[in-house]
Amino acid sequence: MHVVYMIFIISLGFCLSDDGHEMEEFLKREYSLSKPYQGIGVSGSSHWELMGDSIVTADQVRLTPDVQSKQGAVWSRIPCNLKDWELQVHFKIHGQGKKNLNGDGLAVWYTKERMQKGPVFGNKDFFTGLGVFIDTYPNEEKHIERIFPYVLATVGNGTIGYDHERDGRPTELGGCNAMVRNLKHDTFLFIRYVRRRLTVMIDIDGQHEWRDCLDIPGVRLPLGYYFGASALTGDLSDNHDLISMKLYQLTVLRSKQEEEEEEEEVTIPSVDNMELLRNYYEAEGMSGIAIFFTVLFSMLGLFLLIVVGLVVYGHWNESKRKRFY
Repeated sequence: MHVVYMIFIISLGFCLSDDGHEMEEFLKREYSLSKPYQGIGVSGSSHWELMGDSIVTADQVRLTPDVQSKQGAVWSRIPCNLKDWELQVHFKIHGQGKKNLNGDGLAVWYTKERMQKGPVFGNKDFFTGLGVFIDTYPNEEKHIERIFPYVLATVGNGTIGYDHERDGRPTELGGCNAMVRNLKHDTFLFIRYVRRRLTVMIDIDGQHEWRDCLDIPGVRLPLGYYFGASALTGDLSDNHDLISMKLYQLTVLRSKQEEEEEEEEVTIPSVDNMELLRNYYEAEGMSGIAIFFTVLFSMLGLFLLIVVGLVVYGHWNESKRKRFY
């Protein structure tokens, strides 16, 4: 089945297109992590470096064990200077905890900083670059619109913090639910960045089919950042295992006009419609307040109607008694 899946992935790369633009993909081994993980964490010649509680076994890079208060990561030593790329991540999240009694999740990074511990799934807060998170524990009490585990993407410019209490909602570009824990089959995450468009898909159903998660245009990421993966446990825990990260260079045919439009060098990560997203979340917060006051005034109105009704009924009953004398 693994052979069939790899043939499917390779053939897929030659027939996929982006908005009518033909693409070819080429595996870049210097940016890829896969078995047998030779020299990781012990050899200076390795392209990858371990951090924190992560360990290497014959079958995976275990970012965290199923133990409380652990964090670990693996980072590329080589900055990536590819304009268009595609990252396929093979991972596994499993543990003894039952539903909603596990945490906290796994993150895949393309950032300016590397090898820095922190609270954002084992990486530093106020990061600069792209983070794609597989969040397995809901911190926000009212998460009606979300089913966890949940996959989301965020772009940071070094001044934007990750809101743990709201599970990253204020800075989320988009996301989808992904039931990835304790599965018997393989689970994959697909991240593509081409022509300043970010696409994330998942393959978690054991059917070897990609499912759309998010597709955001106008994402501007600088060259020369580092790929990495990290994970974190707190009071709750899980095994967060990374089996492989395979990076493909995409060759995209562009028109002359497109080439001229993209000549401007990107130095700070940004998203063209980020303000619209912020306004959406602010409106979302206001809608909650509006709902509260709507319910409050409705209850007051109902109470007032009951009081008026009782007064009217009392007057009517009094006048009725007088007619009998």
